[in-house]
Amino acid sequence: MFGLDIYRATNHAGRGLFNALAELGAARMAPPRDPRDAAHRLAGSLGAVARAHDIAVTVQGDVPRSTALIIANHVSYLDPLAILPMCPAAPVAKGEVESWPIIGSIGAALGVTFVKRAEPYARVRTLRRIHSLLAAGVSVLNFAEGTTSEGDKVRPFFRGSFGIAQRVGVPVVPVVIRYRDPSMAWCNAASFLPHYVKMTAQKRVEVTLTFLPPMQPRAGEPAEDMAARARNAISLNLHRMRLTDAAVCPPLSPSRSDSVLPARRVA
Repeated sequence: MFGLDIYRATNHAGRGLFNALAELGAARMAPPRDPRDAAHRLAGSLGAVARAHDIAVTVQGDVPRSTALIIANHVSYLDPLAILPMCPAAPVAKGEVESWPIIGSIGAALGVTFVKRAEPYARVRTLRRIHSLLAAGVSVLNFAEGTTSEGDKVRPFFRGSFGIAQRVGVPVVPVVIRYRDPSMAWCNAASFLPHYVKMTAQKRVEVTLTFLPPMQPRAGEPAEDMAARARNAISLNLHRMRLTDAAVCPPLSPSRSDSVLPARRVA
């Protein structure tokens, strides 16, 4: 079994690296024409990398086909690989990702907006970028928690992008992302390389995306209230999923200490 895990890890990592380098070369040789083109090319690039890692995505609900602010709970660096090939958009990523080998370069070449949330002026520049994208008819993917979690709960959302959606007049589409294997969560300052090696050793990574109904801006609604609406919708659906899982796989009572009974003597 250990040898099989090593084979899977090297196979997935090798195929992923090959596809990533190919996409990086293509992006540098032929830069995208505009933000919409960049979003679609990024979706294709991440789709190729996802397939190389055998990431299997199940989609529930209606995928938005018009401009929207897409808000998802954040569980792992795998989240964009699952969402964007299904729903092309210009993603917002934390600033550290820009320095990641290969991935940062692909993102920079294909329109990813990197934000250092600890810097107030950087957040302002990011909100202006989100405004220009949405106003130009390009959907934006934002993980409004600002960090990853274990996938069983949703942290409070930053409100900024919701105010932009209200101003531009585009809907917010909440997305629930859930991995079949909870260990795929990358959080709590976990190191990237050990987690990546563990992920590549899997036969495949199964993830479910649930696109919830679009939320329209309400007249006079504060941005923080709209952010709370989206968070509550995602949290409620995660809770329902856990209840469904518990009903399908009810917990078993512990074994009795006398589980092996003596054979009865037959007269």
